[in-house]
Order: sequence, then C-alpha cells, then structure tokens
Amino acid sequence: MTLNLRVLAPDKSVFDGSADEVILPSISGQIGILSGHVSILTALDNGVLRLREGNSWTAIALTGGFAEVEANEVTVLVNAAELGSTIDPAAAEQELEAARQSAAGFEGKPPSPEKVKADQLLARAKARLSASRGG
Repeated sequence: MTLNLRVLAPDKSVFDGSADEVILPSISGQIGILSGHVSILTALDNGVLRLREGNSWTAIALTGGFAEVEANEVTVLVNAAELGSTIDPAAAEQELEAARQSAAGFEGKPPSPEKVKADQLLARAKARLSASRGG
C-alpha cells in the first residue's frame, strides 16, 4: 500500500503523487511516514523532505510549514519548496557560502530581525544544497 503525497507551496504544486515512504523534517526531528501511519499534524522546519518510490529516493528542499498525515494521505504546506533535481549544486554551494558569511557577521550579537533573517537564509541554503545532492 502506498501513500498519496502532495507538497504545496503558495505559488506551485511541487509534488503530487504516490510514495512508499516519506521522511519529513519536523521541528522536533525527522519523522518517517509509512502506509498506515497514525494521523498527525506537525510543524516543519527548513530542511529536506525525502520520498521513496520503490528503490528510488527523491529530495525536496522545504522552507518551513506544516504537514498533515491522515488515512495514507500526506499533505505538506510550505512557504517554499524545490525538487532537489532542479537545483544547481554549484549555485547552491555559492548560496550557502554567502549565507554563512552573512550569519557569521551576527555571531555574539543580541537577537535582531536581521540576525533571524540571516539564520533562516543559512538554514534554507543548507537544505537546498542537501536536496541538490539527493538529500
């Protein structure tokens, strides 16, 4: 038995299909979802959603949101998402380096909106690079 997975961002449907297994980057750690999983609603962190179809794995970079699992239906609503196969690894590496430099400028400083934004950009860049490499 398979899961029906939908990954939706405000501007597009990133994935709508079946999967044998889904691994979600929840705010409390990774959650593995298989057919027959108990119903849950969880907040998602910036990270990589991985889905397995047969022996093949697909990675999707996520930028925060929520996931609902109910009756073998997994619905993921996120701020942004990209299939790892569409991300240029070299560009993602450059983005990560720029985000690291930006975040480093706030080390040891009190929290501020700019620091939070730099940290979020760093987490997003890490997720994109990881997804571009297959998760």
